[in-house]
Amino acid sequence: MALVPWAITEFDEIDSTNSWLVARAREGAAHGTVARADFQTAGRGRLDRTWEAPRGVSLLTSILLTPRVAVEHLPLVTASVALAASRGLTRLCGLTPSVKWPNDLIVNDHKLGGILAELVDIVDGFPRVVVGVGLNLQWPGPEGVGGTCVRDEVGVTIAPRAMLDILLAELELILPSMESAEGRRQLAHAYREILATRGRTVRVDLVDGTSLVGVAADVDDDGALLLAIDGTERTIRSGDVFHLREADS
Repeated sequence: MALVPWAITEFDEIDSTNSWLVARAREGAAHGTVARADFQTAGRGRLDRTWEAPRGVSLLTSILLTPRVAVEHLPLVTASVALAASRGLTRLCGLTPSVKWPNDLIVNDHKLGGILAELVDIVDGFPRVVVGVGLNLQWPGPEGVGGTCVRDEVGVTIAPRAMLDILLAELELILPSMESAEGRRQLAHAYREILATRGRTVRVDLVDGTSLVGVAADVDDDGALLLAIDGTERTIRSGDVFHLREADS
């Protein structure tokens, strides 16, 4: 198995690693190009939410991936990075976060990090995707948002570059699974094992502004959410998910 030629550019400060890497991708940057910053002035999450962390306390990185998969398998790209981050933390400090579908790493329903995938283009039928990762290592996020960090959970201080190195090492082991049907089934199974959303009553806010409430029955082998609503099942490929307490639902 060929190793991924990771090419990492590091910044003391940048507006957004995702924005920088999307621009490089459009200029022809290769699979495995990575940007990491100690501080972002215009970091973004889902739905263009802003996110600003103090300098040097979080992993703030973006990774250009060009998996040889059809576009319908794209949710597995986010799943792969989430799985790599979870496994990397387990190796580094024994903490194994779960996932709130599709893109949040959580510990006991407290947000530890987020993943944002942006489709840049499709070349020869295969997608080119920039995946941004924000992971709280030494700071739990702004007061009042219910976040957590690795140091608060297990008392271990992890440097952002060390976290990036272990994440890429784990991702390198996972990526080949995406290129075969059996590999994708195994990847989806591993993702299910850390998915806290399964079996929960959830609200899903869709990109068209509508909302759905149901039970997150499962994810399919492409990583899409299967939402059970009044006896029917709906496949959700993109949306914002909120775990609900039974009283809320």
